[in-house]
Amino acid sequence: MWSLDHTMMRVEDLDASLDWYTTHLDYEEKGRWEADTFTNVFLGPEDVHDEGALLELTYNHDGRSYTMGDAWGHIAVRCDDVYEAYDELMDAGVEDYRDPDSCGGSYAFVTDPDGHEIEIVERDHGAKWSLDHTMIRVEDAEQAIGWYTRKLDYDLFRREEFDDFALYFLKPEDAPDEAMSVELTYNYDGRSYELGDAWGHLAVQTDDLHGAWETLMGRHAEDYRNPESCDDRYAFTKDPDGREIEIVTN
Repeated sequence: MWSLDHTMMRVEDLDASLDWYTTHLDYEEKGRWEADTFTNVFLGPEDVHDEGALLELTYNHDGRSYTMGDAWGHIAVRCDDVYEAYDELMDAGVEDYRDPDSCGGSYAFVTDPDGHEIEIVERDHGAKWSLDHTMIRVEDAEQAIGWYTRKLDYDLFRREEFDDFALYFLKPEDAPDEAMSVELTYNYDGRSYELGDAWGHLAVQTDDLHGAWETLMGRHAEDYRNPESCDDRYAFTKDPDGREIEIVTN
């Protein structure tokens, strides 16, 4: 229970976004929900792991624009060799954003058509371009770590401390390597962040929606959108920084 199912981001041109992800990351459509006012499309590599996370693109039909904010950082995708992967994207016409040399040779960044940052990381597990982690910025590291460990039973499996910031990686203790993790970034200068609306939510999965919701309420998670208010299909709570966390069934 509580493994990360998907990350949702909002896009302004669905066709352009789908073309970018299917062309450059070899993603394929895994599911789609057409509603009167919006469309949700779920994407991932063809050979994504059974417990691998997907990317959800949300397109609202009213033509609205979005603000990126800075509370969300990036999604990260996997590759065997960051230099080869970056060169492959550059040769395909992706805009040069942060090449491996500018990142110490261990990772790189590109942006999608809406400006969402995508980190490229070297991993010896998971399908190429599969989602490795989603990075979010937090204002109180101990509070955020406590929330994910107490509310979702997550395990802090990696931490990196630097002069100006720290990184904390969490996911369920029994999750396979191929599962996506959440990266909490804490900057020591006490800055605050704006959520914006270009990023939507993180989603965690469970076998029992109502049982999971009762567990969260018993752990004093925020009662934001309960299952009944969502037609018993899903539910939402929020983390300490106001970020929406969706609960979905497998």
